[in-house]
Amino acid sequence: MTDKNIPLNERIIFALDVTSHEEAMVLVEKLDSEIKFFKVGLQLFLAGWFHTIDAIIARGNKVMVDLKFFDIPETVKLAVDQLKNRGVSFATVHGNDPILRAAVQDKDSEMKILAVTVLTSFDEEDMRAMGMTGSVRDLVLLRARKALEIGCDGVVSSALEAEPLRNDLGPNFLVVTPGIRPGANVDDGSDDQRRIATAKQAIINGADHVVIGRPIRDSKDPIALIRDLQKEIAEGLARKADHQA
Repeated sequence: MTDKNIPLNERIIFALDVTSHEEAMVLVEKLDSEIKFFKVGLQLFLAGWFHTIDAIIARGNKVMVDLKFFDIPETVKLAVDQLKNRGVSFATVHGNDPILRAAVQDKDSEMKILAVTVLTSFDEEDMRAMGMTGSVRDLVLLRARKALEIGCDGVVSSALEAEPLRNDLGPNFLVVTPGIRPGANVDDGSDDQRRIATAKQAIINGADHVVIGRPIRDSKDPIALIRDLQKEIAEGLARKADHQA
């Protein structure tokens, strides 16, 4: 997995955070000339079930099923089993070692299991409120190291932790980064995501894919914004390559 060769049109995973199958497919049909990777989360999955996932894949796109499975290991195993042989590319799991192990053991060869480390809406103030010590960075690294040892294919983390993840754990796993905002929105205090960054910075820090939803969906010209974001990503990849040379 070290040389991932990810096409530019798969670097952005567009978050289909909408309320119906019909609304999702309007967006897919509008955007998949530029973006070939889409995220189906809990809201949309409950609205459209596998019909939506199958329809996106039938158009030649990839799907990240972001349901963050968290339950007893046997239940997670059975849930992952429902995703097998459907063409799903990524599935997310959020739990302890036995939960992650159950997910990994029952996936198919096409599907990659991503361990959710710490939600991007979560920060150190939340950690203190829960009686936890240490930093978000330390918690992300601890969870990521365990997930990779168990056999997960990668992790979901914010861009702020992508760099220490790469420095400590190397290149041979996937880092998928939500909480991506175009530059003008990064300091917007109204955002419900707390650990956020630009697409370019996420890639420089070590992310393989960036998850973006509302900024594209709410843009007056989403295609132009996607192209700008892809330009940012290409610049980030070039800077990272120069640094590694």
